[in-house]
Amino acid sequence: MATVAETWWRQTRTGLADRVFAVRDRLLADPRFQRFASAFPPTRGIARRKGAALFDLCAGFVYSQILFACVRVRLFEVLAEGPATVPALARRLSLPVEAADRLLAAAASLGLAARRGGGRYGLGELGAALLGNPGIAEMIEHHAMLYADLADPLALLRGEAHETRLGRYWAYAGTDAPAASADTDVAGYTRLMAASQPLVAEDVLDAYDVSRHRRILDVGGGDGTFLTAVAARAPAAELVLFDLPAVAERARARFAQGPLAGRAQAVGGDFCRDPLPGGADLITLVRIVHDHDEATVRTLLAAARAALAPGGTLLVAEPMAGTPGAERIGDAYFGFYLLAMGSGRARSPAVLAGLLAEAGFTRTEAVPTRRPFLAGIVKAN
Repeated sequence: MATVAETWWRQTRTGLADRVFAVRDRLLADPRFQRFASAFPPTRGIARRKGAALFDLCAGFVYSQILFACVRVRLFEVLAEGPATVPALARRLSLPVEAADRLLAAAASLGLAARRGGGRYGLGELGAALLGNPGIAEMIEHHAMLYADLADPLALLRGEAHETRLGRYWAYAGTDAPAASADTDVAGYTRLMAASQPLVAEDVLDAYDVSRHRRILDVGGGDGTFLTAVAARAPAAELVLFDLPAVAERARARFAQGPLAGRAQAVGGDFCRDPLPGGADLITLVRIVHDHDEATVRTLLAAARAALAPGGTLLVAEPMAGTPGAERIGDAYFGFYLLAMGSGRARSPAVLAGLLAEAGFTRTEAVPTRRPFLAGIVKAN
């Protein structure tokens, strides 16, 4: 319990910090100070960077739409064949020359394309990186629904947008009986998750050694993309996937036709109503928890605790709120993506640890990953 002196010092320190920030904020908001800072040599570089960052926030939607246009006309695949002139690229992209010139100039300014000699354009560094990760292109096309839903962000925040495109797309998010979803309801998002899963799987499996486990259950495993990656790292483990019946059927068909035939099984059900398959000494929840609100998460974690073998481990892997260097991913992007979807939110490792403790887990640990903006990990026993 804090002493009177400790409480006084904490309040004094907080009050002092508030006053310092108030002075800073008044300075930064003063046009005269802004003009001074942009002209004064020691602060000029800082002022320009901050100004550019503010403008990028204003222009971010335009940049995203330029990227979307590049993906839709398959610009990066065309440029991968070699640099070409604007007229030649215009023919390949089915655009008027003037429009192609505008798009290419914009793409070059964003690092997606690059100006080459002789009036030609080639791949930029970001365009080349995107070309090597086809799942990113699928996510970019998918974002057309998100952008439409964010046309009035205040309506979303106030709960006035009663139906959203993302809510319709993620069939389980807006129904009380997700297990009744038909194949047509789950086909689109299952393909999208399969396309974007390999990068996440690579980082998760590099951060946590699954080879020590004998029976691994992947909950919400989609068509089995993550479990297929697990199989290569844990060749002796028995593999089980649990997802909605229509999704599990897709995984079952994939397993039957591939190298996991006879080794992996897919079980259909609803974790809010049905028990999870038991006996696993490792249960994985990859990009699952953040899709759901607290009541559903509590049900899911309790089900996982009940299904785990004694001494077993639960891995929660997903983008997390408050991740140093990736705050925009968890708090801004997923904050509003999941709002438009109608369910869930990004949570910090500390919040997840609290929910895991409620479910009966006694030890939790944050496991660092190579690219935390893709996924962080919380391990629980």
